[in-house]
Amino acid sequence: FPGSTLAAGAAVAVLERGIATQNPERADGRACERMNNSRPGCEPEGRGAAAGRVADVASRVQLMTQPTAPLLARPHFADGQPDPITAALAQVPELLDATLPFLGAILGPSFVPLRAKEIVILRTSAVLECEYCIGAHTVVARDAGLTDNEVRGLRGDVAWRDIFGGPAERALLEWIDAVALGRGAVGSQYINALHAQWNDAEIVELTLLIGATMMLNRFCTALELPLGAATAARLSERGFA
Repeated sequence: FPGSTLAAGAAVAVLERGIATQNPERADGRACERMNNSRPGCEPEGRGAAAGRVADVASRVQLMTQPTAPLLARPHFADGQPDPITAALAQVPELLDATLPFLGAILGPSFVPLRAKEIVILRTSAVLECEYCIGAHTVVARDAGLTDNEVRGLRGDVAWRDIFGGPAERALLEWIDAVALGRGAVGSQYINALHAQWNDAEIVELTLLIGATMMLNRFCTALELPLGAATAARLSERGFA
């Protein structure tokens, strides 16, 4: 169990530190009021400047440090201050120990390519307007091999349809937008297009990743978790600040 916890912590740390080694229909009027159009695929407006900034207000909950963390959470601080998600979850060690292995499994290596996982995470985060996750995963997506233009498309700085031409990734992006923006049933045209490019196991994993990302998006946004200074510096270096 300690090994799995450390692996999970490493996967969550991807949110702040990037990747060193590795071998992600309907849009109702309310959901798209802040978008350029009212159907799945509508692009969030003005994400570039907002997503890259370090939060200028404190988190709405105390982020634990090694001295303040409960004893059961302190193993997660052995290598220094962890990412803000872990530091917030450390308020409740029982939730921390349940959540990190799940995140480690869903965010960590699998037979789904890392590029696809980062497409899911960054696009979902842009649709839900999570500044923390957009900023963190702009860095991770670049480390995963996506180009600056592809990252800008996923963030909503430009229309992704003008950037992504491959049928598998276009079907995936349509699915992400339909699932993350929609309410109720997802249109059959989206799953049919997805089935033409991805097998059932991949669809299950990618869809769960959309849902897990949405959970983290709302968690980070609601609690106003701050983007780390190192991540903000990397965003600025690449012109995303």
